[in-house]
Amino acid sequence: MTENVDLWVDPICPWAWITSRWLLEAADVRNLKVNFHVMSLSILNDGRDLSEKHVEAFAKAWAPVRVLIAAQERHGNEIIEPLYSAMGTRYHVRGEKELDQMITNALRDVGLEADLAEAASSTEFDEALRVSHREGMDPVGYDVGTPVIHVGDVAFFGPVVTPAPKGEAAGKLFDGVMLVASTPGFYEIKRTRTDELNFE
Repeated sequence: MTENVDLWVDPICPWAWITSRWLLEAADVRNLKVNFHVMSLSILNDGRDLSEKHVEAFAKAWAPVRVLIAAQERHGNEIIEPLYSAMGTRYHVRGEKELDQMITNALRDVGLEADLAEAASSTEFDEALRVSHREGMDPVGYDVGTPVIHVGDVAFFGPVVTPAPKGEAAGKLFDGVMLVASTPGFYEIKRTRTDELNFE
């Protein structure tokens, strides 16, 4: 029986990118169907006391999530994963940090209409974005970021891991994460990050 795994991501988050690559690996060795959804770090951090650098970053971060939602409205939920993957490959792996160009290139990579890029600077899809954001965040709370994963009634933030485990190691991590996340009363396990981001 296939198990549905729902993943909420924001394209600018490197940790969500690595987690998404891990889940796709895990799906190859476990009977999983990974469904991608959109959350927004811009929405999550709206009104918070942030550094000027973060305020500027989150102001720009509206662009890719708006385009993802616009593509979803036009083509359905199945378009989120390939478009998100195209965005992440360009933004994180190739280092294309100029968002407008990254979005244009990612749309072209997936064979989507160029006019979807217009959503980046439009508020037309913001309510749909907020609905998707709330669907992901409400079950886990708003003191976490992305990635957020739901598997049935179990919802949690994380895992934060680098690099993404491959093959059976990815499957074992999924088994372990689900074991602890589904334990009643379990909330947190954490240690200081010592490794640099690794997108390989």
